[in-house]
Amino acid sequence: MEGLMNKLRHLDAYPKVNEDFYSRTLSGGFITLVSSVVMLLLFFSEIRLYLHPVVETKLVVDSSRGETLRINFDVTFPAIACSILSLDAIDISGEQHLDVKHDIVKERLGVNGNVIEVRPDGVGSRKMEKPLQRQGGRLEHNETYCGSCYGAESIDGECCNSCEEVRDAYRKKGWAMSNLDLIEQCKREGFFQKIKDEEGEGCNIYGSLEVKKVAGNFHFAPGKSFDQSNIHVHDLQAFRKNRFNLSHTINRLAFGDHFPGVVNPLDGVQWMQKQPIGMYQYFIKVVPTMYKDENGHTIQSNQVFL
Repeated sequence: MEGLMNKLRHLDAYPKVNEDFYSRTLSGGFITLVSSVVMLLLFFSEIRLYLHPVVETKLVVDSSRGETLRINFDVTFPAIACSILSLDAIDISGEQHLDVKHDIVKERLGVNGNVIEVRPDGVGSRKMEKPLQRQGGRLEHNETYCGSCYGAESIDGECCNSCEEVRDAYRKKGWAMSNLDLIEQCKREGFFQKIKDEEGEGCNIYGSLEVKKVAGNFHFAPGKSFDQSNIHVHDLQAFRKNRFNLSHTINRLAFGDHFPGVVNPLDGVQWMQKQPIGMYQYFIKVVPTMYKDENGHTIQSNQVFL
């Protein structure tokens, strides 16, 4: 113990000075040790504050008008095929985006979740550069071929050269397609065979969607949508099914650009549907956010609150 006291005494950085000599004391060594520890703590604390600046927040009124909002999403549906799944967006101003395909990618998923195929659109969505026409029992390219729209033409002489174009023409009219077996374009493209081939598959749909900065909703649902007497309807008759399992996992859902510290509360949320019927909704609030870093760089984005 005495040896420890002597070592502590020698740490005294402020010895007591007498006339011709100075002496080190135990209390002086203790004070030196404590002050050194405090200075080290303050030093590392200042370094930490320098390397990790404090984020200051303030609330301001959003005066922007007529701007758009980009929604970035990545959602997995393990029990519904890509050919059945569609994306719609509707806002309070009455603007509708039905069966959105621009900037959307669908991945066909097998039973084990493995990716079978990656494609930008669903079944029958690819336009034919050279229309096909059945001649003498076989399909041949015919540049002058003009397929019937089966009464859904918006103008005289309009052509529907693919199953998708016929379905779009019906959707624009607000009509449901009751029997695709009678549609020549759908039969020649093997529409029902493609639906059958994807039976039991899942779908991972991801991409981005541009909408107005107003109240509204966007939803994933089976079947093509159309308006009938101002009611939003999804046509499911073409798929010959009336029950769909909409279990899903939200891998990512963000509104706008990423910025440091942003938290997307729906990322990783999973919902498993017990019965293959019904719907599931998320109600969220999107708050415009401006992030400015220490260099003055500004990021205009949004935060999500449940």
